[in-house]
Amino acid sequence: MNLVIIYKDYGKEENMATRGKSINLFLMDGEASGRIKCTLANWTGLAYKIPRIDLDRCKSREDLKQSGVYFLFGKSENSEKGIVYIGQAGARKNGEGILDRLKEHKRNSKKDYWTEAIVFTTSNNSFGPTEISYLENRFCNLAKQANRYEVKNENDPTMGNITEEKESEMEEFIDYAKVVMGTLGHKVFEPYAKSNVDNQNDISYDTDENNTILYLKRKVKEFGEVQATGMQTSDGFVVFSGSHISTEDDNTVPQVLKERKKTVKLDENGNLIDNMPFSSPSYAAMFVIGKSANGLVSWKDENGKTLKDLELNK
Repeated sequence: MNLVIIYKDYGKEENMATRGKSINLFLMDGEASGRIKCTLANWTGLAYKIPRIDLDRCKSREDLKQSGVYFLFGKSENSEKGIVYIGQAGARKNGEGILDRLKEHKRNSKKDYWTEAIVFTTSNNSFGPTEISYLENRFCNLAKQANRYEVKNENDPTMGNITEEKESEMEEFIDYAKVVMGTLGHKVFEPYAKSNVDNQNDISYDTDENNTILYLKRKVKEFGEVQATGMQTSDGFVVFSGSHISTEDDNTVPQVLKERKKTVKLDENGNLIDNMPFSSPSYAAMFVIGKSANGLVSWKDENGKTLKDLELNK
């Protein structure tokens, strides 16, 4: 089964004309939950989305015996963050490449967290050691910068020696790969919001016209004042880094939020180090306050309008 998706790329310049991209998704097993082959017009790249349980069904795929870069995706048991491991695989003397490496990971008990893999290779088998080393390094660093997923790579992959001509070619490949990755369901390269932090009292965020920075400020008995900033996004609600949260929770807070707070990273002043995603504004508010809260009235814009009023006026 083939699906064609038209993706709109708005470019970096404000007045740049919208460009469309035609993405072809081939549902190899006839269903969206199965294996997916992805190609993009005018791109030599080739991507596969492969559920872990379907690896053995790919042994006849010659393009998966090539060199490439792969992503192993799973879910953290301690937080709502996804997990990703990023690696490279070169073609081997026995004729096996990417697929053989994925099978090794499947047998590794230390990597039992992943449930699906996304693979990038090329239709013309043009990746050599230089290309896959560069891509592994860049993909790993982009994922860490976006901070949507917990990156499981213990060591920073080496970039290797690359010419400026080849670097330009690989950066173009990466631009296309970002589009394909999002289409396949993982926003691993997309930050919740870009922040510019001079100090903990002066934080600004780059947002588009459809997003509003929201604030929560409240006195909490036996703790003091909490101050947080956040935003409603397509994924739910995000509490931004730099927010000062209560470190204690009362009995009205769901257990899942209490468990998340045990793993949260704070600086020496008790401020969040990372952006924190939540399924709803209320869960985000309870996480900040440490008590039961209605997120629709707890979060307000700079003029004091509640999130509830803002949504009603849209």
